[in-house]
Amino acid sequence: MLEEFDPNSIEDERLRQVFVALMNLVETLSAKVKEQAEEIQRQRDEINRLKGEQGKPKIKGNKAASPDLSSEKQRRESKPRQPSSKQGRLKIDRKEIAKVDREQLPSDAVFKGYQEVVMQDIIFRTENILFRKEKYYSKSQRQTYLAELPVGYHGQFGPGIRAWALTLYYEGGMSEPKILEVLQTVGVQISAGQLSDLLIKNQEGFHAESAEVVQAGLSSSPWHHLDSTGTRVNGINQNCHVLCNPLYTFYCTTPAKDRLSLLRVLLGGADPLFQFNALTRTLMERLGVSVKWVTKLCALFVEEQIVTEAQIDLLLSSQLPDMGSTVRKNVKDALAIAAYQTQTAYPVVDLLLCDDAPQFNLLTVELALCWIHEFRHYKKLQPRFTHHITLLQEFGTAFWKLYQGLLDYRNHPDPAQGVVLQTSFDQLFGESSGYQQLDACKERTLKKRDQLLMVLSHPEILLHNNPAELGARARVRKRDVSLQARTPEGIRAWDTFQTLVGTANKLGVNLFRYFFDRITHASALPRLASLIQERAASMALGTSWQPSP
Repeated sequence: MLEEFDPNSIEDERLRQVFVALMNLVETLSAKVKEQAEEIQRQRDEINRLKGEQGKPKIKGNKAASPDLSSEKQRRESKPRQPSSKQGRLKIDRKEIAKVDREQLPSDAVFKGYQEVVMQDIIFRTENILFRKEKYYSKSQRQTYLAELPVGYHGQFGPGIRAWALTLYYEGGMSEPKILEVLQTVGVQISAGQLSDLLIKNQEGFHAESAEVVQAGLSSSPWHHLDSTGTRVNGINQNCHVLCNPLYTFYCTTPAKDRLSLLRVLLGGADPLFQFNALTRTLMERLGVSVKWVTKLCALFVEEQIVTEAQIDLLLSSQLPDMGSTVRKNVKDALAIAAYQTQTAYPVVDLLLCDDAPQFNLLTVELALCWIHEFRHYKKLQPRFTHHITLLQEFGTAFWKLYQGLLDYRNHPDPAQGVVLQTSFDQLFGESSGYQQLDACKERTLKKRDQLLMVLSHPEILLHNNPAELGARARVRKRDVSLQARTPEGIRAWDTFQTLVGTANKLGVNLFRYFFDRITHASALPRLASLIQERAASMALGTSWQPSP
């Protein structure tokens, strides 16, 4: 009865305010009790572990019991279906005439032509080739001359097996034991070690094309998506970063996910450089480095000098040994970001679209935040009172109405509508609802106003970070199937081939044909980087960054 009570039914204003305050206090204490109970359980588990015992078993609850943070239902829009004929796109490999048994035909039967039926089938079999390599011997040269095998044939396996193995593993998401079973089922004699070598070793050509893809992708637009997910390498937790736009997807695994690691991602995996210049001073101030340290650093560094991380660590350790770890980290971040944003040797990202994790701040000149990720903060609220539940539901409706307005603006930019949307944003997140936890979330969102409304300045960008999150999901699926990479060479192969697979899918390139083409050096398919450049020229992904005529 108490939880369903509406405080607006109280006529006395002072009494109503007291009741609203008590309701908020109950909400706050309920959330705090739940948080403390979870913390106490974690501490009990740790105490039991230190005693050599086991903690509370981690039994996952039913899906219905877990909080649903998805907002797909609220923002989903129905789209009209356009039926199309799949058979019209099929390539006919051969034609065959199905004849009627003449003995079953009556004497007056007349031939009336053919009825065409397209049937799909596949042939998956071995093609074991015995190469007879010509051999000559020159007595005068004392040298044997032996014929070379066709390109793509080396070791014991030809390009077909290599291309299928790569396709099934990196595109199909199959595990190595399952691929081994498939190949052995059709008669291929191959061991687990040989299959592993086919998937990981001697892939320099693919590594080189992956690097081309990243550089072309970064040059194709001034804005990019970025997200991170966990990855294990030989039992050690690392982080896979996914950088993408509509034309490419780049995977890069690093030990950490701090700003320096993210700068490595923006540099295509290369180590960042460090530079002291005017931008460095501005960044240090924004990162909270005190004037005392900035003054000392000005005397320590040569203006515009570029140094490596090893050199900067040696310099700071020898000249400023009393600098704390936090200050040192912020100083290195400022030096590295300044060097990245002022260099011209590699494409520089102008805007990142990501979530509100602090390590994304200051990496680029502009930052846009994901609306879907922002709404997850509100989905985590679990009010006890019906009145608060109603307030949260009404807020959610207004939230997605504003989101839809921004989508409409993105499709048809109008400066007047942009002003209206800014006003609606300020009203929605600036007005108090009386539900303290909701108002606290709204206050935090209001501080991100410029980042959430970045689409008003750049209508090309999306309102969400789904492309990067879908890319991260592909790594999660890879992790579910293969658990981990065992070597640095293995995780490099994961990054390279997931980059090529994700990019090829966006460009509409057939993966098996692509792998076969590259293994045989046929060059019948264009480089992925050239396809990115061609598509970027027609898509105009950075119109709002162009100077006004």
